[in-house]
Amino acid sequence: MSNLAKFLYSVGVLLFLISFSLTVYFAYQIFHIGSPVEQANASVPRYHFVLVPEELDNDYWRLVESGAKTAAAKHNVALEYIGPTQANLEEHIKTLEMTAAARVDGIMTQGLHEVQFTPLINQIVEKGIPVITVDTDAIQSKRLSYIGTDNYYSGYIAGKALIEDTGGNAKVAIITGSFHTSAQQLRVQGFKDAIKGNEGISIVAIEESNITRVKAADAANKVLREHPEVTAFYGTSALDGIGIAQIVEYYKKQDDVYIIAFDTIEDTIDYMEKGTIEATVMQKPYEMGYRAVEMMINLIEGKQVPPTVHTETKVIRKEDLPLDSNSIIRVNPS
Repeated sequence: MSNLAKFLYSVGVLLFLISFSLTVYFAYQIFHIGSPVEQANASVPRYHFVLVPEELDNDYWRLVESGAKTAAAKHNVALEYIGPTQANLEEHIKTLEMTAAARVDGIMTQGLHEVQFTPLINQIVEKGIPVITVDTDAIQSKRLSYIGTDNYYSGYIAGKALIEDTGGNAKVAIITGSFHTSAQQLRVQGFKDAIKGNEGISIVAIEESNITRVKAADAANKVLREHPEVTAFYGTSALDGIGIAQIVEYYKKQDDVYIIAFDTIEDTIDYMEKGTIEATVMQKPYEMGYRAVEMMINLIEGKQVPPTVHTETKVIRKEDLPLDSNSIIRVNPS
C-alpha cells in the first residue's frame, strides 16, 4: 500500500471514530436530557385562564391582577388580563364572548348587571368553560364560585365603626358609587341595618358619584349646601372618600365632619394621616386574584370548591398605618 493510500485510510478511520463518538454523545443527550421538543413541552403552561375586570386601568383591579399573576406563575398557568380600559358594559360583554369563543380553560370576571351577565355566564358555563366571579357576584348565574368581599358585611362594619367613633350622635350623608349595582346597594343596606335603632344617628341624604372623585366631590358639595347640619359622611366606593375629603377641607370642616371611606387608595391613606378621613373599609384585592387562580385550578382538576368565598374585610384607622404594598391602591386622578 502506497504512503498516500495509508494516509487516506488513516484519515477515513479518524473521521469515522469522530462521527461515531458524536452520534453516541447526542443520542445520550436525547435519551437522558430530553429532545428539544420534549424540553419545549416542559415549559408549556398547564392551563390558559383569562381575568376580565370592569375597568382595565383601575388600580384596585391592578392589585387583583397582581395577585392572579403571582399565583399563575407559581402554578405554571398562562394568564391574560383583558377588558375595557374604562368601564363599558358592552365592551365587557364582548370581551367575555370572545374569550369564550377562544375556548380558554377558565374565565374569572367581575359580575355586573345581573340582567345582561346572568345569561352570558350561563352560556359560557354550558359550553364547558368554568367561570368564577371576583369582587362582585352574579349570584343568579351558573358561575361555579365567587370570591370577594361580603359587601353587606362591609357596610355593616362601616356603620358600627361610625357609631363607635361618633359616640352614637351623627347626621349622616351617604355618597355611593352607583344606585344600581348590587355591591353598592349591599354596602348601603348593611350600613343602614348597623345604625338601625340608634336614635342619635340619622341619614339625611344619599347621593351618587358614578365612582369618580370629581362627582363624589360634587355630591358632597351639594350635600353640605343643602344640609349644613351634616356631621358625618360614608363613602361606599373607592373614590368617594377622596372627593368628600376635598370638599370638607375646602369648607374647613375637618374638625366638625367625620368621614368613613372605602378601600385603601393612596390618597385615602394620605387623608387619614392628616386626620381628614377617620376610617376606611379595607378589602383584599390581591388575595382575591391569587385565590381565584387557585380555585380555578381546583375546579378543573375536580376538587371541591365552595360556591362562595369571602375574603377578609375590616375597618382601619390612622393607628393601623402604615400598610404593606399589596394593600395600598395607587390610582390616577379621575
